[in-house]
Amino acid sequence: MDTVIDAHNISKIYNPDTIPVYAVNNVHLHLQKGEFTALVGPSGSGKTTLLNLIGGLDKTDTGNIFINGIDITKLSAGRLIDFRLHNIGFVFQSFNLIPVLTAKENVEFIMQLQGIKKSEREKRIYPLFKQIGLEDKMNSRPSQLSGGQQQRVAVARALASKPQFVLADEPTANLDSKSASNLLDIMALLNKEENMTFIFSTHDQRVIERARRVITLVDGKVESDTAVVDTSVLHETEK
Repeated sequence: MDTVIDAHNISKIYNPDTIPVYAVNNVHLHLQKGEFTALVGPSGSGKTTLLNLIGGLDKTDTGNIFINGIDITKLSAGRLIDFRLHNIGFVFQSFNLIPVLTAKENVEFIMQLQGIKKSEREKRIYPLFKQIGLEDKMNSRPSQLSGGQQQRVAVARALASKPQFVLADEPTANLDSKSASNLLDIMALLNKEENMTFIFSTHDQRVIERARRVITLVDGKVESDTAVVDTSVLHETEK
């Protein structure tokens, strides 16, 4: 397998001039294409910060992050935005849906920025909404959706652009068991059929049970990195 993410000695430090706090502390991380990986650990362990560094949303204070051989820590702001647009799908814990757009328009937005033709956008959108069980909510705005429904739309938005890999921060936090299982099924299917790489920050045992690799962070450091043997990627959808 090809290495997708190769992070060397990365740190994120707050209050460096007074009492430094290491949100991420000298982490080395290598992920191969097609991995289905969970970052776990207690609150404040650095999971979300590490995701943000890998996604180029935060800047490292030390170290380098290579994605497909490109050192994103060296990219200009403009090139980094373009790189994220065409390579990374994000699922944020706070949803980050655009309030004035409908659910359909939110999912379509990234594809529009990518320059994908309307016919192709339409071809992708309805099946995704059907998979997440919200085909009747496509024209609803975020304020008209529950928290769980907004989370499902956020996941659909990340997947619609067919990124090389997806960074998901607590993607099932606001979902009931059936909705969470269905979403994980969708992501696992894309992982299997399209070799899409997924990295989850999570406390959710439902996600951890699906992962094929579990990385535990404590105080910003990698405490353990375990490959899960004989764990099936796919999970039967609840009928």
